[in-house]
Parts: sequence; structure tokens; C-alpha cells
Amino acid sequence: MSSNRKPGEKPKDGPNETFKRSVAGALRAIARKPDLEVAYASERPALIGDKARLSEPPRKLDPQTAAIVRGQADSIALRLACHDEGVHRRLAPKSDQARGVYDAVEQARCEAIGSRRMAGVAKNLSAMLEDRYFRGGKYEDIRAREDAPVEDAVAMLVREKLTGLEPPPSARKLVDLWRPWIEEKAGTELMRLDRVVENQRAFARTINDMLAHLGMADLSEADRQDEDESDTQNEEQQEEEGQEGQSESEDQSQSARLEEAEEGEDDGEEREAQEAESPSSDMPDESEADDAEAASQPWRPPEGRGSERHGPDYRAFTTRFDEVVDAPDLCDPEELDRLRAYLDKQLASLSGVVARLANRLQRRLMAQQSRAWDFDLEEGMLDPARLSRVIVDPTSALSFMRERDTDFRDTVVTLLIDNSGSMRGRPITVAATCADILARTLERCGVRVEILGFTTRAWKGGQAREAWLQAGKQANPGRLNDLRHIIYKAADSPWRRARKNLGLMMREGLLKENIDGEALTWAHQRLLGRTESRRILMVISDGAPVDDSTLSVNAGNYLERHLRWVIEDIETRSPVELIAIGIGHDVTRYYRRAVTIVDAEELGGVMTDKLAELFDETAAPKKSAA
Repeated sequence: MSSNRKPGEKPKDGPNETFKRSVAGALRAIARKPDLEVAYASERPALIGDKARLSEPPRKLDPQTAAIVRGQADSIALRLACHDEGVHRRLAPKSDQARGVYDAVEQARCEAIGSRRMAGVAKNLSAMLEDRYFRGGKYEDIRAREDAPVEDAVAMLVREKLTGLEPPPSARKLVDLWRPWIEEKAGTELMRLDRVVENQRAFARTINDMLAHLGMADLSEADRQDEDESDTQNEEQQEEEGQEGQSESEDQSQSARLEEAEEGEDDGEEREAQEAESPSSDMPDESEADDAEAASQPWRPPEGRGSERHGPDYRAFTTRFDEVVDAPDLCDPEELDRLRAYLDKQLASLSGVVARLANRLQRRLMAQQSRAWDFDLEEGMLDPARLSRVIVDPTSALSFMRERDTDFRDTVVTLLIDNSGSMRGRPITVAATCADILARTLERCGVRVEILGFTTRAWKGGQAREAWLQAGKQANPGRLNDLRHIIYKAADSPWRRARKNLGLMMREGLLKENIDGEALTWAHQRLLGRTESRRILMVISDGAPVDDSTLSVNAGNYLERHLRWVIEDIETRSPVELIAIGIGHDVTRYYRRAVTIVDAEELGGVMTDKLAELFDETAAPKKSAA
């Protein structure tokens, strides 16, 4: 291929290479890790071992997007520089909700240290947070505290106390919903945090005190089990004296390190500004820009996952009225045919998109099913390459071949679809459509597919609630509604027999409330009973579990706490691979492998991409934890 580059001339850097190098350099400097690997990819920013991953910036880089990428880098760098994982783990509370708040506030502490010392870092982190909550939270629509994550609210309030910076505009409604309650219960601890921000151990203890006043944890000896009496006394004295006894040299070295990083970042900004004025920066590549925009998913501090298996105090008041039912049993055949016809009519406008998605997924999957053969066999198919041997020696038996089975085919995929009332309308139609696409396509590729749905039998409780009322309305009764788990397509059932069952999702009155934790356990148990070597569970939901009957007589986070525990159990101890897709609501705070889409129309593309990633030939099947 011809090139305009002169012999011996070095290739020119891409339009954003200088910017990316300056951001990576600032990250390494602040983190004090000169050998840290920094990569840019179309995925959520994360710190995985000794590798930091940032969002790939678009070719035409505007100042706001640049600040967001810098903020992602600063957040990771400050975590590495200011965080001791051993101290964090020893002083972590045991309950899931308290651990979520504890983790989020520790990240806020690390970011606050950088924001207090460097105005540039504070600006970058503010841009990153605004992008995170704007893209992932949808908090402008919330009306009640139950819909707003308390860990985010506490983290934003702690950031405000430590830095004096107001919450980002997209998170202000979230914070305002929780502010009066948090300040009333734990205002004293909030005021104390400023004095201990540089001391992670004292800071963690203050947070544990705050969690106790908020009713999320207790002040037990477990919070201090790793400390002897002398250490406790010394640290309490340091806290009272406002950390006057801290090493001055350590403070000065950290300040100098952060200032050097700021200078390096400023130099990178100047180079970036010069680069933005060059002609090449005005010629964006559309595909790369699209990938980069998709990569700008909100990053969140990792949810707390303790090393011990502590199940939540979760139970059902009664399971007598729960049901697992096949879709055809919920309505007569004539109505099911009518509902399927209605679904097909809704899909008429999407027929072209459906075909393209199915063909794209099938091409990507079939390309990975490379055919392998065993040769020189005594039986099988005649090997054309051995025809000469047959002619020369007709008695030769070793002239046959047989296709070898591939591991790819030994797979089962379960689609677990939220059938709650909030999915009514376009979301449930698109979910049913995509289930139709994937089942047909994967079946053609030799992969078994199971389609399940979950909801409740009644609104605001059913026979379970009536039984509770008759029993005297005992306190904290547990789950107080009748579950309905629906089998639309069993894994061993061919698609042609189960096709019309998906029309049931269009039935008026089917979609009620959602208790995700028990539905996830049910689908997971079904997968564990399968003989396939690789088992994949894909959850399609539009938010947190909600059941008014249960939440009205239990703690407000009762269902959410159970869901978090079930997810952790599957992700850390099960051979099943778990993926989640959130429609309009952020599910990344629950699942490790998750994606959130704003428009239900994006669901088909996201599902096919995620499945294709899982079936990538470089992906190894997940092993069960010991």
C-alpha cells in the first residue's frame, strides 16, 4: 500500500495521543506507580490489579469530555495513593447496606484529599461525577428516598463537608431527599470527618459511628477487632488533637507529589489545546466517536463484598401461594395466539432491525465454531485427501474422518426477564422481541436457550398478606406477596413450540411487582441442574426490587439487601456466568458485569454484543469457587 510518509520519517501520533499520554503520566505521578499500566478502551473505567482502564476519548475532544477522562484518571490515582486496602477491609461493617455506604464514602475521602490540594483535580472530579450521575442515575425523576441510593447521598454529603463543593447538578435532588435525615441522625459525625480525613483508620471508625447512628450497623467490638488497646488510645488522641501528631515530612512529600502531577497535567492541557487547533482534530472518525461515547458509562466505587458468606435475615412469611407456571397455563390457546399476533404486529416496524441483529450475532458466533476433524479413522466420512490410498490399497481401513465436537456447543443461556408493572409498554415489547431474536439465533448455532419471567400474583400483597393479617400482623414478617415465576421456554424445548408463549407478556394485568432476589435464585438453581459445561444467566430488569406489601412492614432496604447477597453469592461462588442489562435504571451498582441502556430500543444491540463477548474464543468458562 502506498504511503505519503517519507522514508525514515516516524509515523505521526493520532489526534489524541498526546492528551492520553499526559493523562496517563499524571495518573502514575499521583499514584506513585511509575510502572502502572494505563489503557483506554470502550468499557467502564476500572482498576484491575496493576492495570488502570480509562474511557477512550473521541477523536474530536471537547474540554468537557477531556475533564471527564482526567477525572476518571484522578479518581483511580487518588485511590491508589491514599487508600490502604488492609485497613479498609479490617474495619468494614458486615451488613451489605452499611458496606455499600462505607465503600462509597472511602472513595469520597480519597477524592477529597486531591480536591483540597489541587484545584485542577477538583474541577476534573466534579466533571466526572456530573457525567456519572447524569448518564447512570436518572435521579431527576425520583420522588421518594426509597428510590434514591443512600450510599451515593452519604458520599456526596461527605464530599461536601470535606471540600466545600456542592453536589453535581444531576445528583442534587438525590442528596436533598436524604440530607435532612442524615444530618439529623449523624450530623456530629459528619462534622468530625474533616479533622481525620488524612487518617484512614480514624476516618473509617468515624464512618462506623455514623452508620450506627443511621441504623445501618452497630458499635460492636467487631469494628475494632484488629486493634490493640494502645493503638486505640493513640489514634483517639490523634483524632482529638486534629491530627497534629502526623508526620510533617509525609505531608510535605505527598503535597509535592500532587503539585508535580498538577504541573504535568497542565503541560498536557497546553499540548492538547495546540493539538485541538490542528486540522486533523477536526476530522472525527464516526465509528470511533460512537465507541468512545458508549464507553463513557458512569464509574462507581466497587460494592462491598466481604470474604465471609453472611446471608441476610431474609425469609418469606409463607410460600404456600407461590407458583412456578408454564406460560400456556395462564391463558387459553386462542388468547395466546391473539397475543402473539399482537406482538408480531408491534414488531412489524422492527423487522429489518431484527433481521440485522440476528444475522450479525449468528455470523459472530458461527465464526468461532471452527470445525475440527479427526483423521485416519476406521469409520466415519470418507476423507477426500485419502482417495489415492483407497485406489492403491482398497483394503486400507484408515481412510475416514469424523468432525470433532466443540466446547462452544455445550452451552446453555437463560434469559430472566423482569415482568413488573414498570416494564409495561415499549420496554416489555422490546424485551420480548429480543428474547425471540436470541432464542432463534442461538438455537441455530447449537446453543440451548431458556426464557423465564418473574412477577407477583397480586398487587400490594395477595393471599400471603391475608394470611398475615389473620395471624395477628406479626412484626417483620418477611416477604409478603405471592410469587409468580413463569417459564416461557424451557431449555430443551424447540423454539417453534414455544414461540407463541412470549405473547403472554402483552397480556393486560400480568405485569405486577418484582422480587428480584428470589427470581434470581430460582433461575440460578435451574441452571445448576443442567448438564452443559457452560451456563450463562442474563437478567433484563429496569431497576431495584419493589413490592409495596413487603416493604411496608419490613426495613426499606429489605429486598435490595437480599438481592445484593444473592448476586454476590452467584458471582463469587457459582460456575454460572451472570450478566445484567438495566433499562432506564443503573444496575451497575448491583452487578459486576452489567450495562445500563437509556432507550429500550438499544436492548437488542446490547444483548447481542454482550453474548458475542461471552462467546469470544478467548473467554474461558468460569470456575466455581472452592
